[in-house]
Amino acid sequence: MSRIGKKPIEITEGIEVKYSDHRLEIKGPKGSLGLSVNPEVELEIKEKKIVVKQVGKSKKAPAAWGLTRALVANMILGVKNGYEKKLELQGVGYRMAVAGKKINLALGFSHPVDVSIPDGLEAKIVENNVLVISGWDKQLVGQFTANIRELKPVEPYKGKGFRYVGEQVRRKAGKKAAAEK
Repeated sequence: MSRIGKKPIEITEGIEVKYSDHRLEIKGPKGSLGLSVNPEVELEIKEKKIVVKQVGKSKKAPAAWGLTRALVANMILGVKNGYEKKLELQGVGYRMAVAGKKINLALGFSHPVDVSIPDGLEAKIVENNVLVISGWDKQLVGQFTANIRELKPVEPYKGKGFRYVGEQVRRKAGKKAAAEK
């Protein structure tokens, strides 16, 4: 029995929900999202609530039940409030700038790196070294942020590279500190 799956999802004001043939469409002030619902799961919409029910009997049905409920809840939050992730760039000489639908990055390579911003996302730079990625699709925001972080992940010796704001990086001792023991 899924603890997450059995919780009903509230449909707040200003959000339209349409469900037919295992296809869910949600529209809100920020945008619209769609989801193909697993056939092992059925959605029931009544009285400003969405109830997710497990109809399949396979081993994967309980997992699909909880997953579907979480995805639908994330979609409703996204079209109402949106999601945001922040990346901090540390390192001498590392720079970034947003120009239209591209992010220009100088990451210590022999060439600058240009990254295109996908449709539905916005990027802005605050505090000179913090990149804020925002949008209404939680999966798209998280994946795009992870792709940018992958360009220059934090290295453990000097702590240079992209890190999430508030992330703690474990630092390693260098060769000199190891040789003095």
